[in-house]
Amino acid sequence: IAAFANTGGLGCHEQREKFEATGDIDKAILLEAVADRLAEAFAELIHKKIRTTLWGYVPDEKLSLDDMLKVKYQGIRPAPGYPSQPDHREKKTMWDLLDIDRLSEGTMTLTESYMMLPGASVSALVFAHPQAKYFSVGQVNLDQVQEYSTRRGERGVEGTEKWLGSTVLGYEKK
Repeated sequence: IAAFANTGGLGCHEQREKFEATGDIDKAILLEAVADRLAEAFAELIHKKIRTTLWGYVPDEKLSLDDMLKVKYQGIRPAPGYPSQPDHREKKTMWDLLDIDRLSEGTMTLTESYMMLPGASVSALVFAHPQAKYFSVGQVNLDQVQEYSTRRGERGVEGTEKWLGSTVLGYEKK
């Protein structure tokens, strides 16, 4: 298992404010869009380097762009907040494990709601196993939420219920 975080958005917030101050809203929106695409492209490059060079479990991989976008590579690259890992708090676990605050010299941060800043940022886990497939956690029952909360060291389920959200909970909150 590998993990990484990257950004394409350093300086975007400041530049966007300048564009907005001069009424260049189109440029501000375009800047954010380009930064998002750069972050996603860099994540694809990091993932490819893990597969072909760093771990080298598929050193001869020659995927077309179309095949890469159709996720025809070996393994998976899930991220906190997505269907296979719906609890955004897991970003903090990854953040601490990778020591991102120090390594990014504070240029990449997490907000109290675990949003990554700059907004044009990506973080993910990489599972290399050839049988690894994307999945959705789906709905969970109260006993599962209680067990997960206990493993997280929480006294109750309220925090877990909040972060999993109503679409994941298979029951009505009390």
